[in-house]
Amino acid sequence: MIYIASDHAGFELKKILIDHLNSKGRKIEDCGPAVFDKSDDYPDFILPCAQKVASGSPDARGIVVGYSGTGEAIAANKVKGIRSAVYYGGSLDIVKLAREHNNANVLSLGAHFLKEGEAKKAVDLWLDTKYEGGRHDR
Repeated sequence: MIYIASDHAGFELKKILIDHLNSKGRKIEDCGPAVFDKSDDYPDFILPCAQKVASGSPDARGIVVGYSGTGEAIAANKVKGIRSAVYYGGSLDIVKLAREHNNANVLSLGAHFLKEGEAKKAVDLWLDTKYEGGRHDR
C-alpha cells in the first residue's frame, strides 16, 4: 500500500502523482487533504500518513508533498518506525540510495522545486528500488 498526503503547497503535485500511480496499477490511499485549502497545515495530513505507513505492512510506503519537503520529512520522522528522505530535484541517485542504503519508507517531495516529470521519475525509482540490507542493517 502507498499512502500519500500533502499540504496546500503540494496539493496539485499530489493529485498528479495519484493519477500517475493509479495508471501504473499501484494501490494508493489518499490521506488528504481532499480539497485545496490555503490554510492547510502539513502536520495535520503528514502525521496520519506516516502513522499508517508505520502501522502497516513492512512493504507500506508513504509519499508526502509540501513546498520544500523538509518540514514534511521532519514531521514524518517523528513517528516511530518512519525513515523519511527528502527529494527536491537534482540527481536521482539520492532517491535510489535512500531506499538501497537507508530503507526509507517515506519519500518527501518539495513541490516548489520539482517539475512534474522529475517527481514522477523520483517516485517510480524510489518505489522500484529494493533495500540492500546487509551492512546497512547495523
